[in-house]
Amino acid sequence: MTETTVAPLYWSALQKIALRFFLLLFILYIFFNPNGVLPYTDVIAEYLIQPFHIIIPWLSKNLLHMPQPITTFTNGSGDTTYDYLVILLIVTVSAIVTVIWSVLDRKARNYNKLFYWLCVILRYYVGITMLSYGFVKVIKLQFPSPSPGRLLQSFGNASPMGLAWTYMGYSTGFNYFTGIAEVSCGLFLFFRKTTTLGAVLGLVVAGNIMAINYCFDVPVKLLSTTLVLMSLFLLAKDAHRLVNFFFLNKTAHPSEIEPHRFRRKWKNITLSVFKYVLLVYLLISNIDGDIKAAAQYGEAAVKPHFYGIYDIQSYVVNKDTIAPLTTNAERWRKLIVGNFGRSTVKKMNDSTQNYTFREDIKAHTIVMFTDADTSAKYHFTYFEPAKDSLILKGKLGLDSIKISMKKFDMKNFRLINRGFHWVNEYPYNK
Repeated sequence: MTETTVAPLYWSALQKIALRFFLLLFILYIFFNPNGVLPYTDVIAEYLIQPFHIIIPWLSKNLLHMPQPITTFTNGSGDTTYDYLVILLIVTVSAIVTVIWSVLDRKARNYNKLFYWLCVILRYYVGITMLSYGFVKVIKLQFPSPSPGRLLQSFGNASPMGLAWTYMGYSTGFNYFTGIAEVSCGLFLFFRKTTTLGAVLGLVVAGNIMAINYCFDVPVKLLSTTLVLMSLFLLAKDAHRLVNFFFLNKTAHPSEIEPHRFRRKWKNITLSVFKYVLLVYLLISNIDGDIKAAAQYGEAAVKPHFYGIYDIQSYVVNKDTIAPLTTNAERWRKLIVGNFGRSTVKKMNDSTQNYTFREDIKAHTIVMFTDADTSAKYHFTYFEPAKDSLILKGKLGLDSIKISMKKFDMKNFRLINRGFHWVNEYPYNK
């Protein structure tokens, strides 16, 4: 008969205190960061978390006496001042309640059942998060290929996060590699027999995400760090077995992975059905949602008619041809048209100005304006005398403008045309 590890009947005081603290810490964190774990949890969380948009700023002002008021909440960044104060609140509440709990329940022999169900919650939380992380890479939605603006941007002017996004977005194959690792991690965590493998893979994958977030200033540091802590917690039960196997060359006995069953059979059946329904829902919703999103604004989205980079050949204002002097801060040097109605004009002195770009292919018109001043608009009629040529005629205020330009072939960028080579006689590091 195969010997297996068994759940201890008696826990040490330190183990019990640790369980109380981490249970409170993780449950509170999930409350504040549901991360779409279950359908509509984000919608529900918006209502439940709204009071803390008042409580946290009040505590910041009256208890912590912070010099600046808290006016920005969790958005595209999960590392706002508000988010750090939420973590401080979570840790503080967890510590205080742990002390009270330890005094009131000091005679408890163990928390085997609580530990089991906490692990189930963490398995599902990390697993669902990894599935969502993975599918946006497999379908290449999170990291877009370098846009015309990115290709013209110098390394020195890129933000650390922008550099990381370009690095990831350049390679479809690398997106598949990292995405499949994250999806595999998520799937392994849904099953008891593969939980340890999923947690080990989660530690590696979440650790890599955390390293990128810290080293490239990506504002998801708190979430990625928590995913690493959750993966470590899931490995805690098997720590002795893992040390024996990886470091001491000793026998690692099978882990005790029997589920905690309810006395009523229908409850166990209901949980099993819920698990598989949830898993199927997650797979379908992630794949379907990401494919639709990719067609709308990802790699599969239709590019605008004028998408690309245009070099200005001539620039005429009120019938005066403006010389291409590098000191001129008004004359255009390049027009860069991207997705989602955005464009950038690069001036002769290398300064740039971003514009909203609206094209009407049927009317052959283009309107451009800045977000800062929507009243000052360029109104152009355009002509395309050749495949790669574009002429704009129009007005800005009282000035008449005519701009002739030629489209730049983006395949001329080394980053685009270099491609992949099995054989390299010498390193090609340019």
